[in-house]
Amino acid sequence: MFERFTQDARSTVTGALAEAERTGAQRIGEEHLLLALLALGVLDPLGVDRAAISADLAVARRRGGMSKADEEALAGLGIDLTEIVSRVEETHGEGALADPAPRSRSGRTRFTPGAKKVLEQSLRIAVGRKDRHICALHLLLSLLSRPGTAAEVLTDHGVTYAGAEAALAG
Repeated sequence: MFERFTQDARSTVTGALAEAERTGAQRIGEEHLLLALLALGVLDPLGVDRAAISADLAVARRRGGMSKADEEALAGLGIDLTEIVSRVEETHGEGALADPAPRSRSGRTRFTPGAKKVLEQSLRIAVGRKDRHICALHLLLSLLSRPGTAAEVLTDHGVTYAGAEAALAG
């Protein structure tokens, strides 16, 4: 599949690895792909605020990647996620919930299952659009097509699948 990636898509993947390493993450997740797309300026034509999106992703990382929907569901059960995060961080230090997964035995940073699905979905999107290669747009559309923190943060900042497709397709 990677042989079909354009240079900007490859740069996104290598940028995601760099973002994971920068944040001390043990695995490359969907948020790292989004941060790499931001760093490459892929979302600039959509008028996004890079700093605000990065800050929202950092907040989600502190919550262990739980989305607002997860937080609302827990609140419906009487569980205050903010309080839980605070207590865990009091005991184990700030960011204790950020990335609990261990590094692989080989020492290489691996993709999370969600990030793997984003890469796979980007191929499906490219094929569905009858594109011969997978580019950064396909990765962005893939992030937007999947439920989770990355799509939630993008949507909170006014980035939708249809809007991204229309604005970046040209």
